[in-house]
Amino acid sequence: MKSPVCDMFGIEFPLFAFSHCRDVIAAVSNAGGMGVLGAVGHTPESLDIELSWLDDHVNGKPYGVDLLVPTSLDSKEEALSAAEIEARIPPQHKAHVESILARHGIDTKGLWDRQLSDNFGDHLREKGASVVLDAAFDHPVKFVVNALGVPPPFMLQRARSAGVPVGALTGAKEHAVKHAEAGTDVLIVSGTEAGGHCGEVSTMVLIPEVLDALKPYGDIPVLAAGGIVTGRQMAAVMAMGAAGAWCGSVWLTTAEAETAPAVKEKMLAASSRQTVRSRSRTGKYTRQLRSAWTDAWHDPDSPDPLPMPLQQLVSEPALGRISKLAEGGHAGARQLATYFVGQGVGLMNATISARQVVYDFMEDFADSAERLTGLME
Repeated sequence: MKSPVCDMFGIEFPLFAFSHCRDVIAAVSNAGGMGVLGAVGHTPESLDIELSWLDDHVNGKPYGVDLLVPTSLDSKEEALSAAEIEARIPPQHKAHVESILARHGIDTKGLWDRQLSDNFGDHLREKGASVVLDAAFDHPVKFVVNALGVPPPFMLQRARSAGVPVGALTGAKEHAVKHAEAGTDVLIVSGTEAGGHCGEVSTMVLIPEVLDALKPYGDIPVLAAGGIVTGRQMAAVMAMGAAGAWCGSVWLTTAEAETAPAVKEKMLAASSRQTVRSRSRTGKYTRQLRSAWTDAWHDPDSPDPLPMPLQQLVSEPALGRISKLAEGGHAGARQLATYFVGQGVGLMNATISARQVVYDFMEDFADSAERLTGLME
């Protein structure tokens, strides 16, 4: 295909797959797209294991990594010890979580026993992120992406020295301009339909809005994201000027996906109206499956979710317990189970291989392009 990102990365089809599952990454890259491994939460050692496996399974095809590196952090927050961070969690938030679990028949004993290590949050600090980035560059990665704000200078410089393009996610026109001014090579423009962290503007509106705002900065390729799970949607955003599509949700119900079976079952049965933007998981707005968990945090009597990363310290112990119990068939846990997913979930109705998803995208895209061409005759 004649797309600038196909030339930039040496790929056949401008479909980018964001996933935490290395099997998905390998399947997509081998099928002609480009897999991008979510590296959030990885240590340098664990990332090295994942990327070494990919090196052995992508047959020389390109792949990338996605990191979560804030542009800057409050120096006071950086200096906090693990005990000081935990002390900032109000007791009413823990009590609220305990009440949610108790109402659904889940024992809360030992829920808060896990102690934070004093290096908690290192992946959000320049030193920790830099070490993980160095681990990534011990491998032939072809694309690095920052999932949280403008890529900081150390990230841009490290990638430049390796000759690797830097991408970044953005959900607003004004943020896209800041990325362009910083020298970001590729923008992933994500509408509110997206799973995970997302803004409020729809993909259909946001893509042309950002493209217009980027005109003074030259030809920066834009990958469209948010609710895109079919080739016809990919054709639509590329007709608007996007250079390709960035998809995350569509891989969650593939045969290779690491998605918990109970959650995958809920996704396959869900309609596009069964997702919700909620701060209940990370402290920032994320789109996820609506469940009894998200409903409980949207109740007028619930405490306001804490800012990132404190809300994660409240939610993750509970959601981890919920996930384990849901897999064992616990009825209350299955009601609470949730995960990040976009509104495109309503079109994700069958479990197929990641490779087949790519081929279906290609076929659907070609059919859509042919229809558009026919309209001009």
